[in-house]
Amino acid sequence: MAKEIPYLDVQNLCKSFGAQVLFENLSFSIAEGQKVGLIAKNGIGKSTLLSIISGKEGMDKGDIIFRRDLKVAILEQSPVFNPEDSVLDACFNHKGNDEMVLRAKQVLTRLKIKDLNQPMGQLSGGQQKRVALANVLITEPDLLILDEPTNHLDLDMIEWLEGYLNRGNKTLLMVTHDRFFLDRVCSVILEIDDRQMYTYRGNYSYYLEKRQERIDAKRAEIARANNLYRTELEWMRRMPQARGHKAKYREDAFYELEKVAKQRIEDRQIRLKQSNVYIGSKIFECQYISKAWSDECVVMKDFYYNFSRFEKMGIVGNNGTGKSTFIKMLLGQVQPDNGRIVIGDTVRFGYFSQEGLKFDDSQKVIDVITDIADYIDLGQGRHMTASQFLQHFMFTPEQQHNYVYKLSGGEKRKLYLCTVLMKNPNFLVLDEPTNDLDIVTLQILEEYLQDFPGCVIVVSHDRYFMDKVVDHLLVFKGDGVIKDFPGNYTQYRLYEANDSKEVKEQKDSKTAKEQKTPADNAKEASKNTTKRKLTYKEKSEFERLEKEIAALEEEQQRIETALCGGSISIEEITEMSKRLPLLKDEIDEKSMRWLELSEYSN
Repeated sequence: MAKEIPYLDVQNLCKSFGAQVLFENLSFSIAEGQKVGLIAKNGIGKSTLLSIISGKEGMDKGDIIFRRDLKVAILEQSPVFNPEDSVLDACFNHKGNDEMVLRAKQVLTRLKIKDLNQPMGQLSGGQQKRVALANVLITEPDLLILDEPTNHLDLDMIEWLEGYLNRGNKTLLMVTHDRFFLDRVCSVILEIDDRQMYTYRGNYSYYLEKRQERIDAKRAEIARANNLYRTELEWMRRMPQARGHKAKYREDAFYELEKVAKQRIEDRQIRLKQSNVYIGSKIFECQYISKAWSDECVVMKDFYYNFSRFEKMGIVGNNGTGKSTFIKMLLGQVQPDNGRIVIGDTVRFGYFSQEGLKFDDSQKVIDVITDIADYIDLGQGRHMTASQFLQHFMFTPEQQHNYVYKLSGGEKRKLYLCTVLMKNPNFLVLDEPTNDLDIVTLQILEEYLQDFPGCVIVVSHDRYFMDKVVDHLLVFKGDGVIKDFPGNYTQYRLYEANDSKEVKEQKDSKTAKEQKTPADNAKEASKNTTKRKLTYKEKSEFERLEKEIAALEEEQQRIETALCGGSISIEEITEMSKRLPLLKDEIDEKSMRWLELSEYSN
């Protein structure tokens, strides 16, 4: 049987910018139906790799091979449109047929773009990114290449996109920092680390587990090499003169061993804990504030909130519900229409905004930080220099002496974050801090905020980040409605799902009661006085269901174990990934029937 040609095959790709080597002999392939997430630190070249694959940027060496007649659609991180084109024209680059126009309207509506005739020049950058996303989705390509698809999407849009990409046998390669998205959508994770590509055949949770195993194994290999290296080094020093042919192999082996022994694995950073941050008991109080931009755009009505000491609050809600406006009112940049916000005397805000990325590109990275302070006081006699602080946030000593203009977009966002933290505030207000940050930096920031001894407010669509950092939420529902929820994002979504289910059940029950006649109610009352027993047929069904559910659960366990094992073929992964959701639905359906019958089984 002939081997199936992959949709995309990248072979021995090399790319450098001057002395900086991004990739060396990078190779990977993507098969039909695979959903592949690409992970790497900022500045490693994720977006560059996508640009090379799409033909927008050249490579030094290597081959990129697409299956013949493959239809590919690419979502760029910062798409560019003709400002005079309408939204609909931008979706097709020319007029589509009626079916495509209908599909465009459906997708754009889900992405909250409503005026299809509006010129692209009148849309914000985030709206333009959503039009670009709609563009690649409605053309129904064989292969989707997506660069940060969840940026500028609110939570409803992100969850809709997850469902959209999971339906059918779509094939995709994407760069995203959204770890929930990687977990729920991707079946393969590619990681670029130390100029090499590593492949993990599973979702993000599987990647975390297997990556740690790889690092532990590498660390053990280096430790063994170091022990042997000391012995072989003594032998080399004892025999510095010409060696015979018999010893030549040992000399060659020594140099290979030396390469392994001198490797360095980036150890996980120690947690950066501050103990000198002081904040008083009075933080801020929103005293019945109201704000509206128009009758149709109400941010809040008579909103009261007394913020507690050491509180870590998350703010979530759809785009346009007023989250950033609330932050700007807190910081005094926007005034409420009614009411007032009273701030405590000891509060020192550190504000990370969506628009705050402004640097002198001719400065060096280290100078940007030392212009703020030469060191940060951690308390209890501990200090951290500006250089050490930058290194904690993954700026190497070499990168610290680079000019700002050489940084990638993600590295500039990370530098901006460092400027906010270096000012040593006691109240951090972070508006979408996770956009464009790599996953390693996000993990460091999560730990920093978990240990931060002051107050924190985070506005973010990054659900994984919110779960790690915040202890309760303000949910902006729109039309001035704000819900205070005691818990993290996942707990809130479970609460919402259960609440919606309960409301629906109550509504269905009420409707059913209203439709019943008095005679029906009398019959039901009569039935309820005597608990009925299972018929012979129902009893047989009940016993059969127990066995079927057990068998299905066993099959589910086998599939989940196999998917996490990393030893099955791509074809098996694809088939199992299709079978698993069907299996879960079947278990739920049979379990529900079993519960119905169990009421009468005794």
